[in-house]
Amino acid sequence: MTHASREIQAIPLWINGHAFLTMAPAFCEVREVHSGQTRRRTPLCGAREALAAATAARAALDDWSASSPQRRAALLAALGEALADLAEHFAGLISEESGKDSGAALAEVEAALALLRVAGQGSPGTPRALVAAVVSDQSAPLLGPLRLAVPLLLGGATLIVKPSPQAPSAAFALAELTACSDFPAGVYNILHGDLKVVEALCSLATVDGLACAGDSALSGEVQAIAARHSKPIVG
Repeated sequence: MTHASREIQAIPLWINGHAFLTMAPAFCEVREVHSGQTRRRTPLCGAREALAAATAARAALDDWSASSPQRRAALLAALGEALADLAEHFAGLISEESGKDSGAALAEVEAALALLRVAGQGSPGTPRALVAAVVSDQSAPLLGPLRLAVPLLLGGATLIVKPSPQAPSAAFALAELTACSDFPAGVYNILHGDLKVVEALCSLATVDGLACAGDSALSGEVQAIAARHSKPIVG
């Protein structure tokens, strides 16, 4: 590893309502798809970080699931308003890390905004007082996990979102916006890593189930891990 590569910023986790820095044993280089230039590094986390994220999500669960559906919907609407103000920034992150052109990236952000606006209209989600891990690939770094996260959050679940290590920035930036939108700490957490950290999450009794936003290959791998640990697929 060169001196220059060591200076590339590692993207933090988001646990219990704040950025969480960790010294992971390995990192994934996040490259701008079109230029190949390394922009940042994603920590490939393990059992220690999985436990921290799951502990935060479990601690937040009782109060979040006991809050009214109207309050949860209002917070999702506020998240949508915050995202709308930064739509072009998010589109830039998506384009850079997924390779989508600017139009397709902005369309993904607009679809995410529409999802949050519908959620903010107050229709209650299916009651789900559980801690869920949401695993995503890089095909839709923002919209993919959000499609699963919104109904789970509306239903009262707390989340650990594991984005693709190749495209983590939109998911992390959205987590930052949850704090700006007054989400309680621990409701929405970001955990980075590969399938090893999914295995670590599944080994924890405090994690109730998994959801996967990805292609058939990733979904199959996640389902196999869940089955080994008798964890249901919840999304």
